[in-house]
Amino acid sequence: MRTGVIAKKVGMTRLFQADGRHIPVTVLALENCQVVSHRTAERDGYFALQVGSGEAKQKNVNKPQREHFAKAEVPLKMRVAEFRLENEEGLLPVGATITADHFIAGQKVDITGHTQGKGFAGAMKRWGFGGLRATHGVSLSHRSHGSTGNRQDPGRVFKNKKMAGHMGDRQRTQQNLEVVRTDANRGLIFVKGSVPGSKNGWLMVQDAVKLPIPEEAPFPGAMRRNADETATEDAPAGLVEASAEHEIVEQVPAEQQEELAKEAEAEIAADKDAGADAPAEENTNDAPEADDASGEDKEG
Repeated sequence: MRTGVIAKKVGMTRLFQADGRHIPVTVLALENCQVVSHRTAERDGYFALQVGSGEAKQKNVNKPQREHFAKAEVPLKMRVAEFRLENEEGLLPVGATITADHFIAGQKVDITGHTQGKGFAGAMKRWGFGGLRATHGVSLSHRSHGSTGNRQDPGRVFKNKKMAGHMGDRQRTQQNLEVVRTDANRGLIFVKGSVPGSKNGWLMVQDAVKLPIPEEAPFPGAMRRNADETATEDAPAGLVEASAEHEIVEQVPAEQQEELAKEAEAEIAADKDAGADAPAEENTNDAPEADDASGEDKEG
């Protein structure tokens, strides 16, 4: 098993194929989806990854959560979720950012989210009731659900009776949805068909449980480290190379470091000697020209 991701529903569009067909897709965006912490069998009794996504304001995050994110060295997250794993092989490093190419084109995924809320709805809209007769004898109750109780025995309305009430906003999982395309640079996943929830809603996307994972899918997952990303994008090339050389020198044993230092000093001394000789030769070559010039001035 691999970890899933937390994505935001952007909206729906369509993608044109090479043969001219167009496929309706839902666009899902990964907003800095990072690994926050691990769950291990020794400490927690199971293996899982805690993943966070989005950016939250400090005023909306309580102190224990802020310390939890600070320990992982990740920004404050708006949504956090756990994804179960079979063993420790599926664990990703804490702080790693999961990219959109974690899923591949043609793969089937399960998407979990909260459906759109419809507010307080009547029985006909909520349960599909046919309503009462629309002729004479029914006064102002054409869309009512009719009687709900029984006789004196049991003298009450049974629980879970289909009546008017709050409709929608339930957690639902849509299975075996096909991934049409992924865009790792922009962090987008294009899924065929519709998914639960409204726009800007948060969704959990993971491998389909009823189908095998494709062999081409990266294991344990597609990720990039934030430290490497900032070093290559923000720092100049010279600073990156210098830091890499510094890391290599630290890994060399102390005795070998002394030998390398002596060799470096010898090379520096040789370069200084060569540099001291070069200007002298240049002066000797330039001296006659200066004399000639002075002679010409005297003659003139």
